[in-house]
Amino acid sequence: MRSSTRNSTHTIGKNTQIPAAGSVEPVSFVVAANDRAILESNFLASPCLQGDGRHEILIQENFASAALAYNDALERSRNDLIVLCHQDVFFPTEWLSDLAKAMAYLEIHDPLWGVLGCSGITSNRRHWRYIYSSGLGTSGAPLANPEPVQTLDEMVLVVRKSSGLRFDSDLPHFHLYGADVCLRAAAVGLKSYVISAFCVHNTQQIFVLPKEFYRCCKHIRRVWRQSLPIRTTCIRLTKYNIPVYLRRLQELHLRYIRRKALGAGRSPRVESIYEASRRATTVSDNLLTK
Repeated sequence: MRSSTRNSTHTIGKNTQIPAAGSVEPVSFVVAANDRAILESNFLASPCLQGDGRHEILIQENFASAALAYNDALERSRNDLIVLCHQDVFFPTEWLSDLAKAMAYLEIHDPLWGVLGCSGITSNRRHWRYIYSSGLGTSGAPLANPEPVQTLDEMVLVVRKSSGLRFDSDLPHFHLYGADVCLRAAAVGLKSYVISAFCVHNTQQIFVLPKEFYRCCKHIRRVWRQSLPIRTTCIRLTKYNIPVYLRRLQELHLRYIRRKALGAGRSPRVESIYEASRRATTVSDNLLTK
């Protein structure tokens, strides 16, 4: 997403109905969007957003970076609980109920949590998640309880406005802001967790990352040099930057030898992906219980 003219925020008057299986306080959903077709066929098609209720949707467009878009939304939002997500994420009906269950657990075990997400990684490479992602299919498994991690994937981030957490306004572009906000939380003694809240990331699979990604790597390494090494779900940042050099060498091979910069694309029917993934999970669960 690039800034073109003016920054713009759109509030959509469509709210959600709280699922009967659980209750959650009013939520502000925030999306930094640059493609209306993708937004409408994925995020805005999410079943948990349908109906009327207490929740707010803020669409952030024409911002120069995700950090600026989300900081603006954090100031504008009318609710304390804020879900920040990609425009190609699809939330099923039960997603808010799953969020409520995770928050109920944390209310007892860590009421001062910092950031929640659906995919994240620990400093010792344990990747917790329970999601569907294009090209990878369903990965991970349901979690009994929220799991602490070092950083979270940007596909879904949950924060509280009242926590005071904000994104680094100097972090450019649209990468690694999840790692940044988790490190900011840790710096003030707040933990980040992966929660068991299944969703679909109907993304374009990319094997060769854009140059903007590596600019963000450089920024994170400089700002958080005292916290190195830093693990993210896509790369490890270290003092001598060896994992980044190796990744870029691998990308040269993919781009110029194998001619394969992209993987699986987005599905035009995200609802069918979700239904198929849930059927596969049900079959797997039934086999395990036999």
